[in-house]
Amino acid sequence: MKILITGASRGIGFFLMQKFLSERQQVYGTYNTTNPSVEFKKHLSKVDISDHEQVVNWVNSIVSANDEIIVVNCAGNNYNAVAHKADIQKWKKVIDVNLVGSFNMINAVLPYMREKAYGRIINFSSIVAQKGIPGTSAYAASKAALWGMTKSIAAENARKGITINNLNLGYFDIGMITEVPEDILTHIKKTIPVQELGNPENIFNAVKFIIHADYLTGTSLDINGGLF
Repeated sequence: MKILITGASRGIGFFLMQKFLSERQQVYGTYNTTNPSVEFKKHLSKVDISDHEQVVNWVNSIVSANDEIIVVNCAGNNYNAVAHKADIQKWKKVIDVNLVGSFNMINAVLPYMREKAYGRIINFSSIVAQKGIPGTSAYAASKAALWGMTKSIAAENARKGITINNLNLGYFDIGMITEVPEDILTHIKKTIPVQELGNPENIFNAVKFIIHADYLTGTSLDINGGLF
């Protein structure tokens, strides 16, 4: 089994890579703007996932016809601006990374998965796409689009032993949340029914569940401490 993780040099992607490596799994990751630590650099390749050719070349260099493949799409970009003041190029870049980049990975691995009659694809969506938070139109659009894409691809590949699902994440104590000012973070915690940020171990447990759940496909699972 080979596990391919995009955005594996930081945040959730890095956390998942560490967890799988601790289980002695074969893990391969991408990075782009965040240079990896020396300890993990041998597991990572510099790939701009918004560039289809780069993604295909990377996948082809790792995967062979006999491999059982798991893809975890963690790479993400963010840009906050109210719509009428948004820089269109920065707005579009979020779509190119979060949505197009995820599709580029899926498009590159599906031929291998279909040939093997096995595959697991896990995308990461967000509570931001569900709540309507001012200034997040780019991020919310990129994450909401994953829901429809996932359902379509699930229907196309369900009879080939391939599942594809989304995890809709709430606020976790990892990744972009570290950039949030303390006063706003305090407010966020008060809005969460469990009154605290999520432990990243919950994400890892959910990913492992999806890997083993062969009858679960085309779904979006909320992991958010009770937010709605």
